[in-house]
Amino acid sequence: MDGSVALYGSSRAEDRQRELLTSGRVPVAVYGLGKMGLPLAAVYAETTGNVTGVDVDPEVVETVDDGHCHVVGEPGLDDLVADQVAAGRLEATTDGPAAAERARIHVVIVPTLLDDRRDPDLSTVEAVTDDVAAGLDPGDLVIAESTLPPGTCRDVLRPHLASESGLGPDEFGVAFCPERTSSGTALRDVRGHYPKVVGGVDDESTRAATVVYDALSSNDVHPVSDATTAEAVKVFEGVYRDVNIGLANELARLADELGISVREAIETANDLPMCQLHDPGPGVGGHCIPYYPYFLLSTMDEPMRLTRTARAVNDEMPAVVVDRLADALAAVDDDVSDASVLVLGLTYRPGVEETRASPALDVVAELSERGADVAGVDPLVDPSEYGARPVALEEIGEESFDAAVVVTPHEEFDRIEWGALESMVVVDARDALDLSGTDHRVYTLAGSTDGRPPSDGSDADGLDRISSTPSPDPAGARRTDGGDDV
Repeated sequence: MDGSVALYGSSRAEDRQRELLTSGRVPVAVYGLGKMGLPLAAVYAETTGNVTGVDVDPEVVETVDDGHCHVVGEPGLDDLVADQVAAGRLEATTDGPAAAERARIHVVIVPTLLDDRRDPDLSTVEAVTDDVAAGLDPGDLVIAESTLPPGTCRDVLRPHLASESGLGPDEFGVAFCPERTSSGTALRDVRGHYPKVVGGVDDESTRAATVVYDALSSNDVHPVSDATTAEAVKVFEGVYRDVNIGLANELARLADELGISVREAIETANDLPMCQLHDPGPGVGGHCIPYYPYFLLSTMDEPMRLTRTARAVNDEMPAVVVDRLADALAAVDDDVSDASVLVLGLTYRPGVEETRASPALDVVAELSERGADVAGVDPLVDPSEYGARPVALEEIGEESFDAAVVVTPHEEFDRIEWGALESMVVVDARDALDLSGTDHRVYTLAGSTDGRPPSDGSDADGLDRISSTPSPDPAGARRTDGGDDV
């Protein structure tokens, strides 16, 4: 810590504090070098010039120390990591206490998952906190970017740090600064695509964290009243999206009964700025939205019936997709228990190598439970690891399938020559395909895209015989709000 300075409790002018921060005089440790942690550490390195990344995985540490990037699908991250390591501005270690000993700013960005009872599991965050406490000094600032149940910084992290370090709770700072980062655009987002929210357990923590993120981000920094408010901001953002998607999915299930394209109705309703319905889809996946509602549901006395209902609606969507497929097969005198079904896309988002909570996994499991022969194709992951027989994209035409289900519309699927495939039932859970001119029987989860009732030419069983037109906004077929995390 020779020559280093602290920001928390500093009497220096804030301009001087920013100057010290960006000159490398304020060493930073970033705990967690995953798909969000490594981009954050790299941007901290390019901003401050003095960052140690900490991870429990020796292979990750070795990869980063060699100037390489283990996180895929993040434009510019490979080069940024290589440049920062080569310049001596970024290094990595598995030794958390040693990194904490030399750092004055400690940034925690490790996952908060759920246990078997769907209660928040803080064990990983607490383990990192133990490492931080081992090297915590007066004037240090601890920043949590991990999403946490509201009240965690105040009621868990700060007391734990004080107890384990032997410092008084007013001798160091603790702030919460929620990551607002999407897979595939991490560097853009960390550098300032969205305003940065900061909230501390005391006013000085908020002030010091504001100095840090004012240097790190090109966007506005939005200080809020306290750390609990900042924690709530992040959780509320996820709950809003989950509830909105649940509403969209509930409306989508009216498509057959109404004989309309619910997706067309949603898109048209959204012409009004006060209406912002999300896209319906086959479920909600990723490491955020399916988890964050439980950060409130498991800790609050309020019953939160709306949030619980939305979670239940979204959880059951994979089964709804399989129900629709079973109905579609029955309409052509096939049974799902005897069908060979190809599931397209197993990751939770197109182009993202992540399957956590992906609705495709539940679709595969539900099909298998009903006796179907399930094959899968995905350009990023091996379907055999998730219960589906793997089929290469270029080999789809060599097999005969009774049905296909589009769950995650990777761009690579645009190369599929549907017209050359044997006729089958296709359930397009994302409204991502234009199969006009083919012989396939297509069912779109939210109804046909031309919005015509069954009596106007499409099948009364909800199968549109390829007379539909593409979505008015082709890019909309891959929007991420239809059940996908950011």
